[in-house]
Amino acid sequence: MSRATGDDISPSSENGLVDPNVLQKLPKGSRVLSIESHGISFWGSTYRIDTEVADGRPHFFFMKVLPGGERARDMVRGEFESMKAIYAVTPDFAPKPLDWGPLQSDPDQHFFLCEYRDMISEMPDPDRFAARLAALHSRSVSPTGRFGFHVVTHNGNLPQKTDWEDSWEVFFAKSLRHALDLEIQAKGPDPELDRLAPVIFERVIPRLLRPLESEGRSVKPALVHGDLWYANSGVDVETNQSLVYDACCFYAHNEYEFGQWRPICNRFGEEYLAAYRSYIQVSEPEEDYEGRLDLYKL
Repeated sequence: MSRATGDDISPSSENGLVDPNVLQKLPKGSRVLSIESHGISFWGSTYRIDTEVADGRPHFFFMKVLPGGERARDMVRGEFESMKAIYAVTPDFAPKPLDWGPLQSDPDQHFFLCEYRDMISEMPDPDRFAARLAALHSRSVSPTGRFGFHVVTHNGNLPQKTDWEDSWEVFFAKSLRHALDLEIQAKGPDPELDRLAPVIFERVIPRLLRPLESEGRSVKPALVHGDLWYANSGVDVETNQSLVYDACCFYAHNEYEFGQWRPICNRFGEEYLAAYRSYIQVSEPEEDYEGRLDLYKL
């Protein structure tokens, strides 16, 4: 897939600029007018594809292309299944995903294709955003009734552990252990980590998460975006409504979503948490709420 710009495009030679496997995923009768680099991705290249359907109406698409063989395949598949899951529950909260697959011209590269939504980078209205996020969490239903996801999803380029588990405490502990193992593989062992990790797994996690599933309490597995920071959200230019993208979903405790909001670099501040709590109450025991979010921040 060559990166084309508007200066390179000739509508009369449009189909030569789009990989045949991508063309097959566009609506039947689509005529490609142009393909341009659009947006930024840490792991690949991103494009806007402008088309015209049979009756002459314009139709726009967004495409991400990732190199890297099996890793790229798994990343693209995970993103497609994540966005498909979000769209199925809250179709007004995400661009419609269309498909994914390898490029015919280079099978080691894989594409993700969805509808294009023109967005501005302003922060969304807290109440509108919270209402849609709360709807995603509350309306979603785990297909197994457990925590996890049916495919491996990637936070950035790192695979998440998404095996199904009955207990949220068990799922979270295994997920965090998996993340720490990846960190150690990448950077080597660390004496301080060796000292602190047992405390986290043997004391902190049981103390903060076990009460959620004790004394008659339970946790509903809710579909979470998984990497919901401000750069993975936007405001639709036409509707002025909130949208999310670049998801790495799984079914989790809904409050897991907010650990990503704890770092100071994020822009989802207390006004967004307060707006969300007006739709979904804090889980019991409420006194552990701040501690749980600090744990999820890890």
